[in-house]
Amino acid sequence: MLTMTHRERVLASLQHRPTDRIPIAMVCSGINAPVYQELESELRRTRGLTLEAYLDPLLDIRTVEPRYIGPALGVGEDIWGVVRAPVSYGLGAYDEIVRHPLGDAREPADVARHRWPTTDWFDYSALEQAIEQANQGGERCLMISGGNPFETSWYLHGFERTLEDLALAPDLVQALMEQVTAFFLEHTRRQLEAARGRVDFVFTADDIGGQNGLLMSLNLWRKRIRPFHEALNAVVHEFGAKVIYHSDGAVMEAASELADMGIDVLQALQFDARGMDPVRLKREMGDRLCFQGGISVQSTLPFGTPEEVRREVRERIDVLGEGGGYILGPSHAIQAGTPVANVLAMFDEAARL
Repeated sequence: MLTMTHRERVLASLQHRPTDRIPIAMVCSGINAPVYQELESELRRTRGLTLEAYLDPLLDIRTVEPRYIGPALGVGEDIWGVVRAPVSYGLGAYDEIVRHPLGDAREPADVARHRWPTTDWFDYSALEQAIEQANQGGERCLMISGGNPFETSWYLHGFERTLEDLALAPDLVQALMEQVTAFFLEHTRRQLEAARGRVDFVFTADDIGGQNGLLMSLNLWRKRIRPFHEALNAVVHEFGAKVIYHSDGAVMEAASELADMGIDVLQALQFDARGMDPVRLKREMGDRLCFQGGISVQSTLPFGTPEEVRREVRERIDVLGEGGGYILGPSHAIQAGTPVANVLAMFDEAARL
């Protein structure tokens, strides 16, 4: 088979057609700084490559975004007014929320008084140049960020308080998610208009699963969260793009309804979580969903051997990639302490299949 472009490879897989190799991507992922530095050093020493030069021919999906031109933000502050600060994990740090600006909200009027972001804060014409840069050296499958209505809402209001208020103050949470989603709808629409058909994926997310099950009842999710994603997904499909939806955790119970609400690709695939079975997922959902991720950052990558990593790569491709419909990648960020040999085993094995 002739070598495909990055975009051709991904789109063929989504259409369940043959590809020259398995598509590879790091969606909602990354390589934490300590491992990144170790990989850079190892690749320079053994292959005469930078990590960027090593990954560039392998990764088929790239993210593009408009340029922020809004008001100046404080240290650690995002467009919503949420503030994060670095919290050390020893070898590095994660940015954790230290201020939920609507943490004390008690009624919809409190939500209305918040300073909400507007799409006027972004220069969507800048996507033209971003797309051109992303495609230098070969046509990529391009992705934009669409939004995460529930997560952004709890970033604003606090995680525990939002879960409580889903039951105790549903009007407050409804008002909060309506404001958040209104921005995401317009932001997504303006990005897709500016992209003029050159963006293939819109990334959406909302973690609804924990290690052992859903974070809430399926009925509560269905009533309070699903409608916002349905509205967002409808905008994406209006422009002919695909929805790639991220949720960590045990989401097998919700997989059918996630497909019903309009997602095209289920992303993360945390098979270390309870009930997450790749064989069952492919058998039951493979005719309705494609899949991305699936290489364990909880067990195999950090604690396995290189051969165990290679075996897991082959197993994921054999199961999830049977007949197409699979884009391989780590299930989330590759954590500090992960052996360099294991990371290279994952990419090297995938590149040859």
